[in-house]
Amino acid sequence: MLTQAQKDEYDRVGAIVVPNVLTPEEVAELRAVTDGFVERARQVTGHDAVYDLEDTHSPDQPRVRRIKAPHLHHEAYARLVRHPRIVAVLQDLWGPDIRFDTAKLNMKSAGFGAAVEWHQDWAFYPHTNDDLAAVGVMMDDMALENGPLLIIPGSHKDPVVHDHHGEDGRFCGAMDPGKQEVDYGKAVPLTGKAGSITVHHVRAVHGSAPNLSDRDRRLLLFQFRAADAWPLLGFPEGIEAYDRLMVAGRPGLSPRLKDVPVRLPLPPASKQGSIYENQKGLRNRFFAAAAE
Repeated sequence: MLTQAQKDEYDRVGAIVVPNVLTPEEVAELRAVTDGFVERARQVTGHDAVYDLEDTHSPDQPRVRRIKAPHLHHEAYARLVRHPRIVAVLQDLWGPDIRFDTAKLNMKSAGFGAAVEWHQDWAFYPHTNDDLAAVGVMMDDMALENGPLLIIPGSHKDPVVHDHHGEDGRFCGAMDPGKQEVDYGKAVPLTGKAGSITVHHVRAVHGSAPNLSDRDRRLLLFQFRAADAWPLLGFPEGIEAYDRLMVAGRPGLSPRLKDVPVRLPLPPASKQGSIYENQKGLRNRFFAAAAE
């Protein structure tokens, strides 16, 4: 799936865009299924096991910012966990043995989609090695105007895990821009056509601005890891459940240990539920809110 140039770019930048991974028919199905979820959100008044809602959500104006674990709620999403072209990309990066983690559908609706502040995924779930990545499936064309994923090139090689704790000392899932731990001016957008995918390294610093355009920006994110990367905070459902997350190759009982920086996400965030809630513990914000 990947050329040597793409693999080199992933190593250098910490992220790549791979075009034309899904067919137009697959994209159309995802859009239709997602429209159904948004319509059913009219009956929901608060965050629950499926929906994470914008603060301005109402029955008359259903505003969904995330569908949680979408692969558990509809087969159209679940099929992508083992999509052969997605798995092939990951095998080109890590080898034959690939394990899934979880998924979420981040929705930046036209005109009000919420920002995600700068962070590293690694801060949320450190492992024994850092062969982990998030695969983003573009359900809409993504351009700078509608809030695409932004990456700080090379930040996946920073020798530290940047601070993701708020002033109260609790984890908040976001970096304080006032500390200027990275040069945010170097950020590059991951743009492309619907059906493309993004792959970003678990340690890459990234975020996204609010969607101020008249076009939706829906990004279906899947978290994957090499099978020999084991979570430092454990897997409470047991080894059998952990091995059922294999999507290619074989599991094993020998975690690969790598000298990687780690900062645990403890004490836990004051506000639980999603990264949007976690990040409410951040006082200084980088991205402006969308206009209402």
